[in-house]
Amino acid sequence: MPGVQAYLTDAKRLGLKIGLASSSDCDWVTGHLEERGIIAYFDCIRGWDDVSITKPDPALYVSALAHLNVSADQAIALEDSARGVTAAKSAGMYCVAVPTDMTRSMSFEHADLVINSLADLTLEDLILKFQT
Repeated sequence: MPGVQAYLTDAKRLGLKIGLASSSDCDWVTGHLEERGIIAYFDCIRGWDDVSITKPDPALYVSALAHLNVSADQAIALEDSARGVTAAKSAGMYCVAVPTDMTRSMSFEHADLVINSLADLTLEDLILKFQT
């Protein structure tokens, strides 16, 4: 997806922890990240095989937050599905919806922010939107 590499690079430059919470299994997720050469950016990867129930249940996010030792109010989830937004919000996180062609028709009204692409907003500008 456009903007992903810049977000990962900027997050590391800013000293942020990066977690991934996916309803796919960990082997598939890590293989996908390895193929793209970006797995080293992630401090935590959680998949359906790490929890007893997946999105829209918040368990994946709760597990990732615990592993990262980050409180939900200090985290921002980037989600491409309505079920993912529900999971992130139920975990107490800020959530930005970034719909894909497959999910664009879903309702994202429960997201804190909806953007068309990560390339439309820098990570630093995104963070500023959620600082109080």
